[in-house]
Amino acid sequence: MEAGQLVDDDVMIGLVTERSGQSKAGEGFVLDGFPRTVPQADALDSMLVGRGQTLDAAVCLTAPNGELARRMGARRECPICKRAYNLVTAPPRDGRHCDDHPDVELRRRADDAPETVERRLEVYARETAPLLDYYRLRGRLREVPGTGSMDAVYASLVKALGI
Repeated sequence: MEAGQLVDDDVMIGLVTERSGQSKAGEGFVLDGFPRTVPQADALDSMLVGRGQTLDAAVCLTAPNGELARRMGARRECPICKRAYNLVTAPPRDGRHCDDHPDVELRRRADDAPETVERRLEVYARETAPLLDYYRLRGRLREVPGTGSMDAVYASLVKALGI
């Protein structure tokens, strides 16, 4: 992850299969960040068919690469409690320290370093972007603009999902 690469497909498929098979997921579940590759999507479809379930929708929040890099570059976390902040959209009270640990300076996550962000965007283009056509061809893709206020993005998401 720190190198900007994806976790191995077999590992991710195993984790999602195990967790989604637990009783709390029986009514349905939302996946965030999975699938990220076509083999993961194929495995998810097979798993769901085996359980008599179907995927309702795949949502893609869209934003220009420059905006994504800016957002990731502004992320910080507390090294003690791992609370996440964004210096632009959700800053700590004093701009530098954890609100819950005022003596502790926030740190940039290793996977948010500029060179890692660039690699992550390259990996996305190569390995994850093909999922758009995968789900588009199956009539399940819902593309939602991920720019604007949180309320605007949420309203677009609700509309795209018809809920």
